[in-house]
Amino acid sequence: MTITPLAIPDVLLITPKRHGDARGWFSETWSQKALAGTVADTTFVQDNQAFSSTKGIIRGLHFQKSPNAQGKLIRALRGAIFDVAVDVRPGSATYGRWVSAELTAEGGEQLWVPRGFAHGYCTLTAECEIFYKVDAPYSPGDEGGLIWNDPDLGIPWPLDGEPLLSDKDTKLPRLKDLGPVAF
Repeated sequence: MTITPLAIPDVLLITPKRHGDARGWFSETWSQKALAGTVADTTFVQDNQAFSSTKGIIRGLHFQKSPNAQGKLIRALRGAIFDVAVDVRPGSATYGRWVSAELTAEGGEQLWVPRGFAHGYCTLTAECEIFYKVDAPYSPGDEGGLIWNDPDLGIPWPLDGEPLLSDKDTKLPRLKDLGPVAF
């Protein structure tokens, strides 16, 4: 596996090796041994899968606060996404900064988003299927988020027009209105 820290070094782009021949390929997408010292100290407790039908769907920016804060390992099983992590850890030197990576089914890239980050993505293709592992169970009472188009964040979402959003995601606060969150 190739592990590349992004501009916020706690967020990692992980690209598993693919071993292929005329039949196709094989890839080890999670290995506690290979990722020792990085995300290997994480115990994943839930796997999630999401399907998005069209290009230009934005999901996020979501997080869970303590006691059920979540770290996530995200990858595309089909299609491609523009994946974003925003640092919302109070007192962090990179608070309010964001990083992004393109995750594709073809390339097999994965993004490690640790606890204390809001996470979201935009579909770059139709029929995107996303898989992610989390290290805490879903807890509706601990949900939080940021509005996708917060001008203070200035995320350049790769959109051709207006995004398709859930009703919930249209009502999230801006970073300046978030207040302190415990992770």
